[in-house]
Amino acid sequence: MTDVPDVLERLRAEAAGSPRYGELRDAGPDALAAALTGAGLPLWARELAAYRLGLARDARAFEPLVLLLNHRDPPRCAAAARALAVLGDPRTARAAAALATNELRTAYALQPVRLLTALRAPESAPALIRTLSRLLSPHDPYWRVALACVEGLGELADARAREVLTRAQAHPRLAVAATRALHALP
Repeated sequence: MTDVPDVLERLRAEAAGSPRYGELRDAGPDALAAALTGAGLPLWARELAAYRLGLARDARAFEPLVLLLNHRDPPRCAAAARALAVLGDPRTARAAAALATNELRTAYALQPVRLLTALRAPESAPALIRTLSRLLSPHDPYWRVALACVEGLGELADARAREVLTRAQAHPRLAVAATRALHALP
């Protein structure tokens, strides 16, 4: 997952010298929460506030982080996934599973899939199995998401994944990882 200095550097660059960056970087939890509900702030400022609150395990970050987890920009998704993993909110796995299994948002499912693997929640394996199952059609363009599912199922070592991992072995981009994941199953 994304390192804190990398996220802060990306957001500082997006802020383009705005004094608001320094204010939010140094702000306390209440000021960060106020920034999330205030009007007129740019996306980088909202992300900075949500990210810092998530790392501080402040539940007020949950909803903004889930929205960022579903963003079209991969670095934002990765930062949100990292903060959600630290946040430890019990709703996180359910939200990540909903995003990972949403057929209309498959292009943005990579970080939710990785987050589900990291969380090791009861929702994790079923969501990864469901997502991978629909990505095994020939010429599916989302092979990176499928690969993340395969790798995640290997890490989770859930026997329910045996059938879908066996099918994944037939796909050239997934075969090695699927075989490795099958060996990890009990």
